[in-house]
Amino acid sequence: MTDANLSEMRTRAEHGDTDALDELIELAGEQGDTEELRHWAARGNQDAVDQLVELATERNDLPELRRLADAGSADAVDQLVESASERNDLPELRRLAATGHADAADLLAELADEDSTQSPG
Repeated sequence: MTDANLSEMRTRAEHGDTDALDELIELAGEQGDTEELRHWAARGNQDAVDQLVELATERNDLPELRRLADAGSADAVDQLVESASERNDLPELRRLAATGHADAADLLAELADEDSTQSPG
């Protein structure tokens, strides 16, 4: 796609052309263009948010996942919880639980139970 075509597509998307917007977001996701995706996510486009979560997960970009989670993405939270669980990252699970994420709190409780049953005593 030429720069002129891309510019025209952006203009159409900015003026409400949902087909152009869908195509832009798909293209940005394929190219890993987080700037373009952030632009549309900031305007409330859930597909752009979903693409950002997917890219951040693929790249193991925890700061981006945290940013998305803090902005309200439940999918980003789920990815952070899963990642923290896989890494046994208790501080991250505590941080997520402290901000009200029940899955993180549940995992912390499970890990505490496992730890108490494995501890000599």
